[in-house]
Amino acid sequence: MDILALLQCLQPALAKTAVRQMSHIILAILSMTGRVTMLGISRWTDKGGSYRTVQRFFHTKAIPWAVLFWLFFRQHLFSSADTYLLAGDEVVVTKAGKETYGLDRFFAGLYQKVVPSLSFFTLSILSTKERRSYPLRVEQVVRTEAEKAASKAKKEAKKAKQTPAKRKPGRPKGSKNKNKAEVELSPELQRVQGMLEKQLKQIGGLIPLKHLALDGHFGNHLACHMVRQCNLHLISKLRSDAALYFRYQGPVAKFGPHRKYGDKIDYRNIPDPYLKQITVEKEIETRIYQAEMLHKEFSHSLNVVILVKTNLKTGAWAHVVLFSSDVALAYDQLIDLYSLRFQIEFNFRDAKQYWGLEDFMNVTETAVTNAANLSLYMVLLVDVLLGHFRKTNPEFSILDLKAHCRGYRYVAETIKMLPEKPDDNSLAEIFRKMASLGSIHTQETPVSA
Repeated sequence: MDILALLQCLQPALAKTAVRQMSHIILAILSMTGRVTMLGISRWTDKGGSYRTVQRFFHTKAIPWAVLFWLFFRQHLFSSADTYLLAGDEVVVTKAGKETYGLDRFFAGLYQKVVPSLSFFTLSILSTKERRSYPLRVEQVVRTEAEKAASKAKKEAKKAKQTPAKRKPGRPKGSKNKNKAEVELSPELQRVQGMLEKQLKQIGGLIPLKHLALDGHFGNHLACHMVRQCNLHLISKLRSDAALYFRYQGPVAKFGPHRKYGDKIDYRNIPDPYLKQITVEKEIETRIYQAEMLHKEFSHSLNVVILVKTNLKTGAWAHVVLFSSDVALAYDQLIDLYSLRFQIEFNFRDAKQYWGLEDFMNVTETAVTNAANLSLYMVLLVDVLLGHFRKTNPEFSILDLKAHCRGYRYVAETIKMLPEKPDDNSLAEIFRKMASLGSIHTQETPVSA
């Protein structure tokens, strides 16, 4: 594996010195055990990768990470025969102390509570053929005081709404109709929209993109409006109690405004004409419904897919409401594209477990940015390396790759101390044996010296 050769595609955007430093660091991360910190990396680097070199790389300003992600993806992972869509999600990294740049209190899904942490929003491109997610842009979420104040005011307004003051029935005097298409985006949505616009501009016309998949946090009219402004269609999830209405199909009055909203949906009794599929597996019945529906906060109709699961033995049931602004999308496609969004979570898992996203101890803005982007960049690079090994061993995993690189490093260091270098056949066999130590799925193909 020649890491430096893989990184040559970065030359237009990164200086040769930085590319060389990056190759030393990547080889060390692939081989090392323990926490992925600057000190830990320096202990596993070869000649030319001292602690000072590692430190210098992490404090290099203005590394164009978004360009590096794109150049690497386009060179090694892009397929013109594949179909892609964009996905976005936020990853929360717990941190102690008080000095780390951007340290705040964010909600962590793993802990189901707000914790002291850093937050990074990631845009990824999803391959419908390979069923994988490839990170393309990572930016740290740093909330301003105005954003914090707006969030606090929203929470207080929500509490006040739960105990509303009594008022006279009917419409308040002086109130006017609001144009639902005229909305003011929150600072969070403005940040996401800025990332999205930059990414679309970078991709240009190379990949025809039509959809953006986001989780249920963005299942609202503001997020939908933000995505439509970027000429994409949103795929997301609504609340389970979302107030959806069928379009009115009855008689129309000759005078006055035409009625728009029909019956409100009853999730326990959805009309049969909207039923698309019924499946039963292990006493769990799944019914899939699809309809073009209205929501009073959205300015346009929605393509809604409802999945209702019922335990035939106990009668317990639950449902999920997926939606898209693309009304032409078939129900099976909508479900498939939304489920594909979860691949981005595997990127976060690998970045935290293997590549240092949860380990780095940098505190300055530049170092934090470089550490987070490097850990997710490793996800892209490792996908290429695994593809090389899986040609002969389809079960080859990240742990196998790390064991292989670590064994390779042990052999390389041992041979340096030998008075005479072994012949090529013996050397190849030594590499093969050592590279398989600690592997779960042994790589049988001999490794050339």
